[in-house]
Amino acid sequence: MGAQLQCSFGTAPSSLMVVIPLRPMVDNKLVATVSDCIPMANILPFGMCQSTTNPQVISATAAAMGVLTPMPCIPVPAGIWTPGGKAQATGMKILTDKCKLTCAWAGQIKINNPGHSKNVDAK
Repeated sequence: MGAQLQCSFGTAPSSLMVVIPLRPMVDNKLVATVSDCIPMANILPFGMCQSTTNPQVISATAAAMGVLTPMPCIPVPAGIWTPGGKAQATGMKILTDKCKLTCAWAGQIKINNPGHSKNVDAK
């Protein structure tokens, strides 16, 4: 909970939100799992999207005579976080700072700062 995220096509960082309350805690924050990838619930927007595979960006760029025109980010995760940690919470691998998530618009979402300093994946 509260990890700082960045998308390779986003213009701003975002925060990871954990919305399922029955999870173990580290530093008084809920532990995230690889399934915490629901757009607008777990994965918040990254400012503006600059991906030339995003239909909104394609349309705006065409209207601007080919000048790249970023549009508001609406994350579209394509799958779950990978690879996941060794440890599990609620039957799912935990999320570690080594995990990545792919957006349908070709962006790579990574964890810039896990939000805590403890190794929760020691198993």
